[in-house]
Amino acid sequence: MTDASAKAPRRPGEPALAALGLSAPALDAADASPHTFPGGGRWRTEIPSCEGPEALAVALKEASRLDVPIHRVSQGSGVWMLTDAEITDMVEATAERDIELCLFTGPRGTWDIGGSTRTDSGGAGLRARGHDAVAGCVEDALRATELGVKCLLVADEGVLWTLHRARAAGLLPADTTLKVSALVGPVNPASYAVYERLGADSVNVPSDLTLAHLTEIRRVSAAPMDMYIEAPDDLGGYVRMYEVAELIRRGAPLYLKFGLAKAPGIYPYGHQMRELTLATAKERVRRGRLALDLLARHGADGDMAPLGSRLPGDLHRFETPS
Repeated sequence: MTDASAKAPRRPGEPALAALGLSAPALDAADASPHTFPGGGRWRTEIPSCEGPEALAVALKEASRLDVPIHRVSQGSGVWMLTDAEITDMVEATAERDIELCLFTGPRGTWDIGGSTRTDSGGAGLRARGHDAVAGCVEDALRATELGVKCLLVADEGVLWTLHRARAAGLLPADTTLKVSALVGPVNPASYAVYERLGADSVNVPSDLTLAHLTEIRRVSAAPMDMYIEAPDDLGGYVRMYEVAELIRRGAPLYLKFGLAKAPGIYPYGHQMRELTLATAKERVRRGRLALDLLARHGADGDMAPLGSRLPGDLHRFETPS
């Protein structure tokens, strides 16, 4: 075997299946995403559900122990669930390691007083109900960025557009990034492109999209994509670890999110769920190690974006009103 063939990426089980006459169809080069992150690289990593300084510290310690590179950590309960001191602790801990910190903004429909989200149809889902909910999201965004947070998580199209306009107007720092939540993620290329134009710098798509769906999206948008390689149960509980190399090939630039199935929900987080939250933060990092080991075994672990990189590159936007 030559050095070149030894280093060439392979698909799971490929040599053994080929010997048995069960080779998979050849990959189509036309399915591959042509896009990369600015500065190079086709994938970054994200550890979600770091709900406060203590959970973040556990995740960072485990990442050091297992040598898991981290580009971004995110939190799902919301800015309003953290004190200024807690946010400052998280900002300092992530800045020390050149990791992007992303906090969720404001009220959301699933916690609001309206009953429609509790019907079988799900109503309006997480979207911000009314002016006051939008205002709460804006308040969270202003407070978080004043404390040094550089990435904001949103679950409403109107909130996204409003925060993008605030960024364009200088009300938020110009290098603030806006991330669309998996809880409202788009499922087709047309809606993905709309989120990009509304101001999204990365878009979390549902983890049940097919490989073909990712290729369709990449034919219309280069905006970074976030995807749970293992999704929490309330997002389907999908485990797609063996597809990770192909997810990168089709979906780049792609954030690999290491969630956790078969674990209770922890939003909105409080001390009553401390032990569960710390244990699951640690296990999410371990899941990341498993996925990275899988990539390495398949020779597909190259093209990781440089650690510390966080900006999305030049994206298409709707014109903001003056």
